[in-house]
Amino acid sequence: MTDEYFMMQALKEAKKALEDDEIPIGAVVVINEKIIARGYNMTERLNDPTAHAEMIALTSAFNSLGSKYLPEATLYVTIEPCLMCAGAIYWSKTGKLVYGAEDEKNGYKKTAGTNWPFHPKTELIRGVMKQEAAQLMKDFFKSKR
Repeated sequence: MTDEYFMMQALKEAKKALEDDEIPIGAVVVINEKIIARGYNMTERLNDPTAHAEMIALTSAFNSLGSKYLPEATLYVTIEPCLMCAGAIYWSKTGKLVYGAEDEKNGYKKTAGTNWPFHPKTELIRGVMKQEAAQLMKDFFKSKR
């Protein structure tokens, strides 16, 4: 199993968000090459600005494992996490984060700058299937204008 395979699964989650007229961001949590949790943006559906794909997937993973820490897990998310989600990733001690496209307006780098917002042991991989992830976002916002 490759990062691209699991990012395709996160993109499937993002498409569910798109179908629900949510910002199309999806996430999956993987341990030992098995998806243990999935999530997509539900901020409109739940009327909750914290209901980001990463938060939904992380909460599902915590419940699935009965643990608040995920050092063996990889979180795949289609778009660069915001600072709130970066904080959740930090506190969960997620072992690896893989994301697709950058988010210049709302990504963690806008606020954190060059500071590392994740747990010191978290590995970061950027740009996996970034064109596909970015295109979903472009299509969504183009339909809103």
